[in-house]
Order: sequence, then structure tokens, then C-alpha cells
Amino acid sequence: MRILISGASGLIGGALRPALVADGHSTAALVRRPAAGDQVQWDPACSLDPRAIEQFDAIVHLAGKNIAGRWTDKFKREVRESRVQGTRTLATAAAESFRQTGNPRIFVAASAIGFYGDRGDEELTEASPRGAGFLADVCQEWEDAAASAAEAGVRVVHLRIGVVLTKDGGALRAMLPAFRFGLGGPVGDGRQYMSWVTLADVVGAFQFALTNNQVTGPANIVAPQPVRNREFVSALGAALHRPAVFPLPAFVVKALFGEMGESLLLASARVEPTQLLTSGFQFAHPDLTDALRVTLR
Repeated sequence: MRILISGASGLIGGALRPALVADGHSTAALVRRPAAGDQVQWDPACSLDPRAIEQFDAIVHLAGKNIAGRWTDKFKREVRESRVQGTRTLATAAAESFRQTGNPRIFVAASAIGFYGDRGDEELTEASPRGAGFLADVCQEWEDAAASAAEAGVRVVHLRIGVVLTKDGGALRAMLPAFRFGLGGPVGDGRQYMSWVTLADVVGAFQFALTNNQVTGPANIVAPQPVRNREFVSALGAALHRPAVFPLPAFVVKALFGEMGESLLLASARVEPTQLLTSGFQFAHPDLTDALRVTLR
């Protein structure tokens, strides 16, 4: 297929693009600067010429502001706008192009398990309702922004991504220095569920969603074995041959990180990858111990 990717230079895009090429697909990147070579220019806030994307069979949409940071009103507004406006711009162009040319046929967009909010021990699937809070609201609007493409007949998939395990970024990279010095431990009471997934399985799930017509609507990208935070940190300490007994109390998390810390570190989401499993996707790393061994080597 010919696949257009937004956010192609990000953490997931940087791993996905070469994997797609290795599978025999051709790829191009959406960029804000003047396009050169295998690039297409767009303005995520307002414009994309439908004629510029009619040659592509599929779109992978990964662009959006990183949510790590102090969640001021301004920061939260930028997070929301980067996801909602960019998705709406791309989906609108995809819908118009599809009506005129039949391309792109597939729109695979990143979302997040933040959709479910803080849900304690509740088992969550794609059929579970939206939770409460800033992330849940943003994820709902983010997914809703692609409605025009779905209404036009494009197969739209929202991949709700969990905590991605990679040394190159995200939560694990932030945790590694403390754990390598033997200073890691549970966050809060350690009972909150962490729904994790390796970067390799995220890439595999995107590849699967692009080529499997059974996958549509929301699909959770999380390993089939979510664990409590205390189990995760114990496994991480063991993988690094370090103790993991120094807790980070909830009041310290709130003082240091504010609302972001409560939403990303203390909230509990026990998420299951129901649609991927029922569609036949096979996780390369379903076990946490093995996943950490592979990720950290």
C-alpha cells in the first residue's frame, strides 16, 4: 500500500515507518514545512488539500503534542487542539478525497487508554464507556474528530495505546535512572493497574490494523496481562538486578506533578485488548518479564 503518516518522526512513527517499508509498503510523511521528496505539506490547524492525498491507500495519524508537562490551562488547551484540530483537518480531507477517488480507504489514528479514566479494578474493553477527567475528554474529542472520514465510508480505526515500553522515550525511559541507582519503587499505594505494551507490539498492531479489514472503531493496544504498579516495579527492579523498595508517596506525586501526576501515575486502568485478540492479532511480548528483558537488552 501507499501510506501517508503524520507524526512520522515521533517515537511510534520512527519505529513504524521502517517496519512498513520492510513489509513492502511505500510511505510518505505529513510535514508543516514545504514538502520535499516523500513528503506532503499540511497545516494541522486548518488545511490539507484533498488532492494531495488521493494517491494514498491509507493514512496513519500519530501527530499530537506530548502530554508530559505541567498541566496549566494553556498546556491543556494546546494538547487538546493538537489532537482534535489535526485529526479533524486530516479526516475532512480524507473524506473528500475518498468521495472523489476512492482513496484513502483506511484511516488508522492513535488514541490512548486515557479514554477510560481512573477505574480501579474494573476490567475495561472497547465496549466500556468513557471515564472522567481531562484525558478522557480529550480522547473522546480526538476520536470524534475523525467522524467525517467514517461517514464518507473510510475504514476508521482508533488505536487506544497504553504505557509503551521502550528505552527511547515515554514512562520507562523516565523511570530507568532511579531504578538503575536502586532508588525505584511503587508509586502511591502501588495498587493501581498499569496497562503496558512493548513498542514492537504497538508497531505490530498498527501493521495489523492497516491490513485487517475486521479491525474498525476503537481497539486497545495493551498487552493481555495488565499488572498492578507494585508488580510492574518489582519486575523492572528484577530485570535491572536492583531493589525496588523506595515508594513514591501519592502526596509527593501530586506536589511534584499536579494533575498530570494524578492522571498518569496514580490512576488505575485495567484494560484488555479485546478487539485485537478476537481479530487474530498475536502479541510478540505478552509477558511482562519477557517484555522488559527484550526492551532493556
